[in-house]
Amino acid sequence: MKRKWLTILILFAFAIAVSYLVGSCNKHDIVHPTTSLQQEVPAGFPDPKYKFQDNPLTEEAFQLGRKLFYDGRLSRDSNFPCASCHQQIAIFGTYEHDRSHGYNFSHTLRNAPPLFNLAWQQELHWDGRFTSLYTEATQPILTHNEMAENFFTIIFRLGSDTQYRRMFSAAFGNPVPTEDKILRGVAQFTGTIVSSHSKYDLYKKGQATYTTSEQNGYQIYQSKCATCHPEPMFTDYTYRNNGLPVDTELNDYGRMRVTRRSEDSLKFKVPSLRNVNLTANYMHDGRFNTLLQVLNHYTNGIQNSATLDPLLVNKISLTVTEKTDLISFLKTLIDSTILHNSRFSKPQ
Repeated sequence: MKRKWLTILILFAFAIAVSYLVGSCNKHDIVHPTTSLQQEVPAGFPDPKYKFQDNPLTEEAFQLGRKLFYDGRLSRDSNFPCASCHQQIAIFGTYEHDRSHGYNFSHTLRNAPPLFNLAWQQELHWDGRFTSLYTEATQPILTHNEMAENFFTIIFRLGSDTQYRRMFSAAFGNPVPTEDKILRGVAQFTGTIVSSHSKYDLYKKGQATYTTSEQNGYQIYQSKCATCHPEPMFTDYTYRNNGLPVDTELNDYGRMRVTRRSEDSLKFKVPSLRNVNLTANYMHDGRFNTLLQVLNHYTNGIQNSATLDPLLVNKISLTVTEKTDLISFLKTLIDSTILHNSRFSKPQ
């Protein structure tokens, strides 16, 4: 019996070694027919930070990444694909949850940020821990309270799937799955989800008109929100302490976890206001359920500290009517096309 299991173990290790060897040899130089894709850069948007130079966009790699994104086999118990925390119904965030659920139904540390317009981000995650879509995709797969898996096991699973072997071959010229190919495929899927078709976008093109409440809210946004959430991305991608008291159970100090500098304590990346009505819960730990709670925080809930953003020292003055109008404006930032775009839906 021991000899049998030893043989199986040796064969398994050999298969993994071969997959890495084959996948690493001239992996970017293999010439095979693919369908090139053009990166979408909407009119009025700045140049994206990431242009896929090291991971040329193709229809085949995109479709592979799409399948991987929805496949539970990338997680230890097959119950937690990428899509379990990044749901299309929530613009690829977590729908109405404070923090996401991971392997063994544990809670993650933070609220899952929505996955759109990622190519315009220099750094990823609430604390900017990752500097590429490629490395960012690694973290949830390996983390114990998220997908909790390892690439050896994933490669073994996918390598025995005939459809996957065909898709890896179509995308990268070789049917053998590797960590590199998996991450490149997922990066192509998540990196090409672009949000630019809201009522606001139509308004800026002269193709839609605002109601009185929406117009008033737009003016309030411009005078009281736009410094940290500038158009057209509705974020400046900086890290700021917005006056939230630390959750003593989570003890999450944000950017400081990355830089180890005290001046970064309690600073988190400024999120985009695009689609904000669809991405509840709010803040890095999902502590607020509604936008009204968020606005109430800025009017009377800000906690002073050494790293509090100077713009918030005096809080933000908003009347009840101004809050109503501001929320009306924020609703015009919803891009419902993503919710119903079958290209980003789970493959049948």
